[in-house]
Amino acid sequence: MEPLNQVVFIDDEKHIRQANKQTLELADLVVTCHDCAEEALPVLSTEWPGVVICDIRLPNMDGLEFLVKAQKIDPNLPVILITGHGDISTAVQAMRDGAYDFIEKPYSSERLVKTVQRALEKRALTLENRSLRRELEAHSALGPRILGKTPTMEHLRSMIAQVADTGADVLIMGETGTGKELVARSLHEHSKRRTRNFVAVNCGAVSETMIESELFGHEAGAFTDAKTRRIGKFEHANGGTLLLDEIESMPLRIQIHLLRVLQERSLERLGSNELIPLDLRIVAAAKVDLRQLAEAGDFRKDLYYRLNVVCLEIPPLRERREDIPLLFHHFLLVAGHRYQQEVPLPGAAQLNSLMAYSWPGNVRELRNLAERYVLLGSQYEWSLEKLLSGIELGQKRSLPQQVDCFERSLIEQALVASNGSIKDVMEALAVPRKTLYDKMRKHGLEKSDYK
Repeated sequence: MEPLNQVVFIDDEKHIRQANKQTLELADLVVTCHDCAEEALPVLSTEWPGVVICDIRLPNMDGLEFLVKAQKIDPNLPVILITGHGDISTAVQAMRDGAYDFIEKPYSSERLVKTVQRALEKRALTLENRSLRRELEAHSALGPRILGKTPTMEHLRSMIAQVADTGADVLIMGETGTGKELVARSLHEHSKRRTRNFVAVNCGAVSETMIESELFGHEAGAFTDAKTRRIGKFEHANGGTLLLDEIESMPLRIQIHLLRVLQERSLERLGSNELIPLDLRIVAAAKVDLRQLAEAGDFRKDLYYRLNVVCLEIPPLRERREDIPLLFHHFLLVAGHRYQQEVPLPGAAQLNSLMAYSWPGNVRELRNLAERYVLLGSQYEWSLEKLLSGIELGQKRSLPQQVDCFERSLIEQALVASNGSIKDVMEALAVPRKTLYDKMRKHGLEKSDYK
């Protein structure tokens, strides 16, 4: 991608073109001038990194016709109109029809430059949002749920792809809100079992007196109030996948029955002597270290080792901050679709606030914030900083850690913007080649990942 500093200036008067070209170039912008609107149209595209300034009064195709044709190429392309005194009402109507802004003659150099810079910021957000949309689509091979570009998330996706269709039982470890159920669903959806039931049970949400019946089912008369037969979650998931979430909350006496089911792949309903064969995958999820619980005697060791055939660990959000912009944009798009609201694009300062926060609620907390962002943004004056007010930002990280995180983010953004061009990144960040390569090596960045 070219640097986002391109300006096309259209005016049929040569001295106006020359004067404005000089003004904009002094502001470090790359300016291409045309004396007619028709010449500028072939330059434009949905990925063109710039804005257009066009006089309304032009021979042949005027500024309003140009606006219509430019919007057909890209409805979100910022077009700034130059107007004479008699064209103001026309320009106002053009803005309602999609023009970014209009500048009335005569205008100052400062007004011109500031308007162009604001338009370029809007263009940058539009292109970034499109890039993130494409990246979300690129992850569809493993389902749109497992998002992230950090090495830990790449490794997690690789592990899921490797074990999804094996039928092996899986243990998922991760803090609250990291997405353990989504990983379990991804395992199910990318296996031969995807046409059968995916059943999720939160072991911590079922009372100790009911969990045995909930899991294994019961016959009529098996206990007081058991008036009819009940099919348990194991049977309901037969042929598919059963997720036992918060398995650390499962009572020890039930763990014994679970171990037997895992070993024999069969069960008996409560009050029955009939053995029911099972063909299902068990996925267990825990938010604490089961091995430590087992060593302390609070979880059966034999069950832990039986569950721990394959262990998938989901990192907390604070350990993969570089994924926050991608995730936040994804949740914005989902929330916008759900609530039929226009999706507001966050600015760089807001994204930096997101990356500075420690996210104790992990991805779930980020998703909830994105929904509030979509729902409240059109009615109230607010910012992400206000939404996060009263919540401790990442103060526990040392200064070097914060600097490293910010440095990695800047380099990665430059790599994305330049499609992996080292030369462009060097120019954008004003660093020598060796220094850039050293820092990329330090942060585990490869230019080939951004081409």
